[in-house]
Amino acid sequence: MDIAQTAIPDVLILTPRRFPDGRGFFSESWNARRMAEAGLDIAFVQDNHSLSEQAGTVRGLHYQAPPHAQGKLVRCGRGALLDVAVDMRRGSPTYGRWVAEELSFENGRQLWIPEGFLHGFLTLEPMTEIIYKCTDFYSPESEGAVLWSSCGIDWNHAGEVFLSDKDAAAPPLAEWQSPFAYAEGAA
Repeated sequence: MDIAQTAIPDVLILTPRRFPDGRGFFSESWNARRMAEAGLDIAFVQDNHSLSEQAGTVRGLHYQAPPHAQGKLVRCGRGALLDVAVDMRRGSPTYGRWVAEELSFENGRQLWIPEGFLHGFLTLEPMTEIIYKCTDFYSPESEGAVLWSSCGIDWNHAGEVFLSDKDAAAPPLAEWQSPFAYAEGAA
């Protein structure tokens, strides 16, 4: 497993090794022992899988507030997407900054997004599947969203976007107060 930092050191790109043969390939997308050896001692409790039929679908920017904040390990099962994480941990040296990484079936990359970040993605191809592991269970009373277009993110997309009614009605960043605090070394 190759592990690389992004412009926000707590957000990591994990690229599992693929073992090809005549049938396709095999890849170990997560191994708790190997990750702990690399300094990522993370326990996941829930896996999620979504399909977006149209390119230009935006989901996010989502979060779960404490005490049910979630870290996420995100990968693309089919197609391609631009995955985005925005640091909303008050007191963080990278507060308000964002990173975006293209995740695709082809490149096999995964993005580790710790608690305290807004998360969203834009699909780049039709029929794109996103699969992600979470460190806490879904909690409806803790969920929230910030308007996808209000954080200064360069989505690098000039076409039509497709949003859920809920995401379209999310408050802009300027009207939102972060429930997250930065704890050095907690990522």
